[in-house]
Amino acid sequence: MSKAIIKTDYQFPGQKSVYKGKVRDVYNINDDYLVMVVSDRLSAFDVVLPKGIPYKGQVLNQIAAKFLDATADIVPNWKIATPDPNVTVGHMCEPFAVEMIVRGYLTGSSWRLYKDGGREICGVPLPEGLKEHQAFPEPILTPTTKAELGAHDENITREEILKQGLVSEEDYIELERISLALFKRGSEIAKEKGLILVDTKYEFGKKDGQIYLIDEIHTPDSSRYFYADGYQERFDKGENQKQLSKEFVREWLMENNFQGRKGDVLPEIPDEFVDQISERYIELYESITGDKFEKADVSTVVSRVEKNVTDYLNNL
Repeated sequence: MSKAIIKTDYQFPGQKSVYKGKVRDVYNINDDYLVMVVSDRLSAFDVVLPKGIPYKGQVLNQIAAKFLDATADIVPNWKIATPDPNVTVGHMCEPFAVEMIVRGYLTGSSWRLYKDGGREICGVPLPEGLKEHQAFPEPILTPTTKAELGAHDENITREEILKQGLVSEEDYIELERISLALFKRGSEIAKEKGLILVDTKYEFGKKDGQIYLIDEIHTPDSSRYFYADGYQERFDKGENQKQLSKEFVREWLMENNFQGRKGDVLPEIPDEFVDQISERYIELYESITGDKFEKADVSTVVSRVEKNVTDYLNNL
């Protein structure tokens, strides 16, 4: 797995600082631009797994770039250019302290909560009698706090966000509107490709008083997709849905007694499973974009990124 980007330590022209997240390393260029290097690290249950996933970063970066372009009429976004398959360069914005989660179906963590007796998520009431993978009458918004590295994002209600002053009421109303519009657009694009956009998260920031969509959008790290073909039949039979997301990684970890809880021991991840994860990421890319995935040259992937970004910044 040496050809995967597991960590970076660049010194780009004009670099002032670097923030290393679970998956992305973000370099601050003169407090004006951000260079986001999308690594091949994989996180689940807010824990970064020890092995990199080949081509995962390229998949995430290129899907995000396509969807940023496809939604720019709904809200401005931070992207300026993608000088490398694993890199986006964009505007530096002041991020909001919450993430906007939009759910169209009762699946994943929302189903686990519901199955355990929970009947509301983030202040949104849920009726009795729902089944796993059932569609909500309308998509619901379930925001979370934006956690620091190593911490868990926490569900939070709209009222608590406003009470704590995390976001002004005026901005929050706009974030709700934009998030639902983005989810609608993402759902329409997914439907054209025979997929269902099940749930996703959006992050936003502000620059010069303008709200921007930042970070990734509609990637398998931030979203869950079902295959539309056979969805109803599987739902009627109470069967698991065929899906393209990280949920199969979470399920594998849960089968191996890991959910990120205190005392849980991360299992050894076999190379065969790493290859399966890589294949699933490429499958989602081809499914959601309709394009053939072109594997970038990863023989010297770390130095490739450095050269491409440096050349771009020197000409910015």
